[in-house]
Amino acid sequence: MANAVKITTIGNSVGIVLPKEILAKLNVEKGDSLYFLDTPDGIKLTAYDQNFADEMESARRIMRKNRDVLRKLAE
Repeated sequence: MANAVKITTIGNSVGIVLPKEILAKLNVEKGDSLYFLDTPDGIKLTAYDQNFADEMESARRIMRKNRDVLRKLAE
């Protein structure tokens, strides 16, 4: 399924208006947060998941702290 949306001005910013069908598929409503994930196939839009966000932040801290070890393992 392909849906086109237009970029529009919202105050001093820009945004997109998502159709009701897309909001229903994402199981989100006004005020909810969404993730934009960069994937090899393009950008993926998913519903915000606080647990996932916390896990990703933990992973970032670990990778930052152990970057030398991780770099060696990647060789």
